[in-house]
Amino acid sequence: MNTIKVSVARDEEILAFLSGTEWRGEQPRPLAGDASNRRYLRLNGKLGPAVLMDAPPEKGEDVTPFVAVTDWLRAQGFSAPEVYAVDAARGILLLEDLGDSLFARHLAETPSDQTLVYEAAVDTLVELSGFKAPPTIGRTAYPLAAYDLSILFREACLLTDWWLPVARQDFSSKDLKADYIGTLEPVLKTVAAHRETLVLRDYHSENLIWLPDRRNTGRVGLLDYQDALAGHAAYDLVSLLEDARRDTLPDLQDAMLTRFLDRTTEFDADTFRRDYAILGAQRNLKIIGIFTRLAVRDGKPGYLDLIPRVWRHQMHDLEHPIWSGLNGWIASNVPAPDPATLDRVRAKVTA
Repeated sequence: MNTIKVSVARDEEILAFLSGTEWRGEQPRPLAGDASNRRYLRLNGKLGPAVLMDAPPEKGEDVTPFVAVTDWLRAQGFSAPEVYAVDAARGILLLEDLGDSLFARHLAETPSDQTLVYEAAVDTLVELSGFKAPPTIGRTAYPLAAYDLSILFREACLLTDWWLPVARQDFSSKDLKADYIGTLEPVLKTVAAHRETLVLRDYHSENLIWLPDRRNTGRVGLLDYQDALAGHAAYDLVSLLEDARRDTLPDLQDAMLTRFLDRTTEFDADTFRRDYAILGAQRNLKIIGIFTRLAVRDGKPGYLDLIPRVWRHQMHDLEHPIWSGLNGWIASNVPAPDPATLDRVRAKVTA
């Protein structure tokens, strides 16, 4: 879904970086991009394969948080990729290659492994929740910011900033956004003070790699966690089970949520399920806005095809009684992503 234009000068910077590594002289080949301005390249060398992360600072990218979070995760025994070489000023990293077996890809090929890999992913989150989020992380003592109320608000408002203006023909941003924030505020305040856990924030089937030759939670390879914050343990569980890119049936979601609660002692089950619904709705509102922005602003209309799945997750979360006010507000003000509405949004992409 992401095509990044690269200059000749940038390619030369990458080759110069590689000249100081064991992968000198190797020709990088495209591996993947994501929803950001980062791209990934694969190399083969005498020491085996490696992955190069190209994160141009002039496009707003910064590899420092990624390195810091990687340091911390590896120190606790999690399967984050080893960092072989760093040029933070130029935004280039050389990383351990964890392979191609993304959860989504592995399960498409071997659906019978679904319970096995999701249990491992849940157990990884259980283990992660057992470590108190530190104030600083990594070799550079990078400050770990809090997933506070201002961030929760800003993310949830991506719905009103991006989806509503293109999905509704009679949109009044000022009035509706004020009502929306007023409805969100008392609910988000109930989860905003949590700082216990390192929240990876994009813990889903296309950011997790299945490593069956490793043991226990080491079988879950971790990617794309540079935006980590200190927050609530329910957030990454929502990311996993309410996946925007892969269908997860209610039976699987309930079994894995129960597994998480059965393996932890620090959470009251009813309170955790409530917080899960709060953060689930908040995350899904955000994702609908992000996917709309990627389509309309960045010319990536493929993301619109994912919105109906996210909408279904959102409506499920809004069934919790704590969201009764927002549930009514959404029903009155926010168009569902039906075919006609999505066609109207697509027209904005090509306009």
